Amino acid sequence: MCGIVGYVGKRDLIPVLVGGLRKLEYRGYDSAGVAFLKDDRLNVVKCKGRLTNLEEKLGGVSVEGSIGIGHTRWATHGEPSDINAHPQTNAVGDLAVVHNGIIENFRQLKSWLQAKGIRFVSETDTEVIAHLVNYYYEGDLRSAVLKAVKMLEGSYAIGVICLNEPDRIIGAKKDSPLIIGLGKGENILASDFPALLEYTKEVYILEDNEVAEITENSIEVFDTLGNRVEKEVFKVDWNLDQAEKGGWEHFMIKEIHEQPVAMHDTLMARLHDDRIDLSEINLNEEIIRSITGIKIVACGSAYHAGVLGKYVIENIGRIPVDVDIASEFRYRMPSPILSENELFIVISQSGETADTIAALREAHKKGAKVIAITNVKGSTVSREADFTMHTQAGIEVAVATSKGYLTQVLCLYMIAAEIGRIRKTITEEEYSAFIDNLKRIPDCLREILKEKGQIQQLAASRFSDVHEFFIGRGMDYALMMEGSLKLKELSYIHSETYAAGELKHGPIALIEDNTLVMVLATQEALIDKVVSNIREVKARGAFVVAMTMNRYAEKFEHDSDLIIRLPDIDDMFAPILAAVPYQLYGYYTAVNKGCDVDKPRNLAKSVTVE
Repeated sequence: MCGIVGYVGKRDLIPVLVGGLRKLEYRGYDSAGVAFLKDDRLNVVKCKGRLTNLEEKLGGVSVEGSIGIGHTRWATHGEPSDINAHPQTNAVGDLAVVHNGIIENFRQLKSWLQAKGIRFVSETDTEVIAHLVNYYYEGDLRSAVLKAVKMLEGSYAIGVICLNEPDRIIGAKKDSPLIIGLGKGENILASDFPALLEYTKEVYILEDNEVAEITENSIEVFDTLGNRVEKEVFKVDWNLDQAEKGGWEHFMIKEIHEQPVAMHDTLMARLHDDRIDLSEINLNEEIIRSITGIKIVACGSAYHAGVLGKYVIENIGRIPVDVDIASEFRYRMPSPILSENELFIVISQSGETADTIAALREAHKKGAKVIAITNVKGSTVSREADFTMHTQAGIEVAVATSKGYLTQVLCLYMIAAEIGRIRKTITEEEYSAFIDNLKRIPDCLREILKEKGQIQQLAASRFSDVHEFFIGRGMDYALMMEGSLKLKELSYIHSETYAAGELKHGPIALIEDNTLVMVLATQEALIDKVVSNIREVKARGAFVVAMTMNRYAEKFEHDSDLIIRLPDIDDMFAPILAAVPYQLYGYYTAVNKGCDVDKPRNLAKSVTVE
């Protein structure tokens, strides 16, 4: 959530700040602003709404050879407004702060500062930081920030500039990401990699409780005691063109079409001589044989990936798998239960999901070894986990995930295959067939994308719906959780997911004439049961769209209003293929409704606060 960009150097800094913030739009925001030094004064320009509003307000101003900070805010304390937008300043207006995170003790600090005569103008917790730094300022901005952050409870990534020290930016972080791009005669502060890829791929990743002093020719990092910290350069391997639309109307549709390549790259990074190599996460034969259970913890789409992974691992590896929502796991009363020899897996696309990080740390406290599945090298999750399996999805800009989700699922499939092979719960022939099916997935996805016209037509006919239902059984139910979420996220249509067998236990009361019911049925052993469920909703007037593989399609011809056909593949892998049509359906429905597809309202790509 929120985006931070800071720049010190010789360039015209407004395009750097606004351009960097535009690269971070996927993080979600409802206001934006910049602060910069020009004409011997600190200038602050900010406003509610999108970056285009900010650009209009800036009016083409040029500021060369200076310093500045910028921010896109996702409201937590105080409604979206010009006043609550960042940067926030001290009373005099010669010191400005941008901040990601939540200051949990801001009310106490605010009362303390007000008692000293300091007047607040916004509702934000961030303004507390500006006044606190100013309170401690005695001619040394870094020293003032060091003293201020010791007073803060909660999470923060901050950038601070001051008129009295016009050559430097001070950055600090705790539980919220902050990086520094290393340039030549210029340096850049940012909350994520895309903001600085145009200028450098070499960065310092700040750790918790570190403070950085940044000038155009130097970067110094200190701990809370003021001791200098030596940092290693981290090299980003993402390409800038992945953060550009490249002719596509939206990032969402571009990234949906990038999934065949992402799946191929994620698989081939671990496939050697038709054997899956999981040495990167230390899953050797000894460990796999000793596992008594697996716990998967994640949020949102990553949680849905975990639920689908549970079905596959239990089916192939015959090991019990528990999947938990991270925000629930961390508050399990009186405390989460972790069993000896239980494998603990966290999943996070960004690697910065606050609740998932907290769950990871809780697992560490209890002595668990943690494996992370994430898309971002250098992220908090990847650094703090004992072992990390990086997906190969590349930059994903659209807030609603597509290739991030599918590559997470693929990682879990690979883990399942190795567990099954080593524990001999599948034969060598079955293992080889499993690998062959994994290798077929990219081509099957390309085939589905070629036939997207049917999905477009369906979306064009149903975008006015108020309620829709998604049902399935077993693995199909797991996939439908994600399909329903895509529709909600992108189009704001209320949709619900139910295990098909649960319909008669209450939800069927909601079915009325022309209610759209999406049905996924790819598991041969369950098809007759699903057909029975279709007849139940049809009897109440539902409009049924059934998705299945070509070889099962005739079973649905008499009871469905529309059939979406998937390429034939082993049943175990069909839910992977089914993800794409539902992504397309959510996308085209949103387009027909005129929604902001890449930046859905109220949502953020990286949920870095509770």
